[in-house]
Amino acid sequence: MKSQKTFLGHPRGLATLFFTEMWERFSYYGMRAILLFYMFYSVTEGGLGFSKATAASIMSIYGALVYLTSVLGGFMSDRLWGSRKTVLIGGILIMLGHIVLATPYGKAALFISIILITFGTGMLKPNVSEMVGSLYDKDDYRREAGFNIFVFGINVGAFIAPIIVGYIGQTYNFHIGFSLAAIGMFFGLVQYSIDGKLYLSPDSMFPNDPLEPEEVRGLIKKGIAWVIGIVLTCVIMIEFNLFNIGNVILVLSILSIGIPIYYFVVMLTSQKVTVSERKRVVAYLPLFLAAIVFWIIEEQGSVTLAIFAEEQTKLTVLGHSFPASWFQSMNPLFIMLYVPCFAWLWSKLKNRQPSSATKFSLGLFFAGISFLWMMLPGMLYGTHTKVSPLWLVMSWALVIIGEMLISPIGLSTTTKLAPQAFRSQMMSMWFLTDAVAQAINSQIVKFYNQTTEIHYFGIIGGVTIILGLVLLMIAPKIKQLAMSD
Repeated sequence: MKSQKTFLGHPRGLATLFFTEMWERFSYYGMRAILLFYMFYSVTEGGLGFSKATAASIMSIYGALVYLTSVLGGFMSDRLWGSRKTVLIGGILIMLGHIVLATPYGKAALFISIILITFGTGMLKPNVSEMVGSLYDKDDYRREAGFNIFVFGINVGAFIAPIIVGYIGQTYNFHIGFSLAAIGMFFGLVQYSIDGKLYLSPDSMFPNDPLEPEEVRGLIKKGIAWVIGIVLTCVIMIEFNLFNIGNVILVLSILSIGIPIYYFVVMLTSQKVTVSERKRVVAYLPLFLAAIVFWIIEEQGSVTLAIFAEEQTKLTVLGHSFPASWFQSMNPLFIMLYVPCFAWLWSKLKNRQPSSATKFSLGLFFAGISFLWMMLPGMLYGTHTKVSPLWLVMSWALVIIGEMLISPIGLSTTTKLAPQAFRSQMMSMWFLTDAVAQAINSQIVKFYNQTTEIHYFGIIGGVTIILGLVLLMIAPKIKQLAMSD
């Protein structure tokens, strides 16, 4: 391992992981920028001809499954393959998923690609982040800055992808766009494979907690039980003529919501959890729920706001037209703009910072306002009139302020409040907030259309602000429970 080489003053392995994740995000967000349009465009326009409601629902459950499989990806790395091999296999699955989407085999190719990309992303994403941490000693002052550089790479890939893939996919051909996403992942795999051998820790080749022989039998039994359960569910649905896209999405939504409920019950009843730790888990619960509410709004940027961009937005600037998919670059753009501002703010405030619960409540306010803002175009001009793209830009500018108040704070708070016996599972729980949110979205986005638009944005935005107020009122109690000894 050539540790003498550096990347911006950091271990050279950071460059390997920086570009791996940048290309993975390029492929994922490039695909995501055009997938919704591909699903609901008519067959004559090169799409699959789904209804907008079905396409929006599939997009949401897709996102939920990506975050659910991250739990499985962590298990594969820790117990079976080690992080380096798990990331490589995940990247290959992602690339194959995009290649399948690039083929002209319609709906069958779509669902096969969803399976491949879902499991691939779940295996790659959490383990790349874990390897970044392994580059540094625990007391290395460069650790936090290294993660900031890594996150910047994520957002560079997410920002560029919709501009390139979105333009090609919507202007020329969706399948060419998906091909570009596959090529992006291929580049990431090539540099990961070559650089990884030189600059990543040899420890990443081995699992942290390998399965013992006696554990394998229990794991096989659980796997068989899951397979039997899935097969029986499908047989019952087919027998009662219930096997359709809508009901499959409903079952997956229930599963996504049920898993974190199960985890919380286990933690709150476990004898491994002390009384003070149990109080901290109780303090974490309202923050967990608040994060779900926030992600319900934030994740609709690629669903309801994408439909708004396509149908109700003037897609021209200074006489030059652009595709609706370009709006998907707003999210990473504002993150890159805001991160240094919030880093400066928290550094300036030091010990005078508001509590985590207060930050969460402010995050909910900004998220709710971003949806109330989207009521105004319909109220002022009607829902059948195309409006300035600045309406959408402002909505993203508002909701990403909320993300700066919730996402990094949530990661930090999760590690602080986790019971000792459930530290790894608790971090998985944080990622499940997004999975639950998108599972809920898969059911509610079906109600969005131009007729319901004003009420849709108003109800979700209004409820979010009310919940933010409730959270603000109980913030002192949450702080008290969180500091239990």
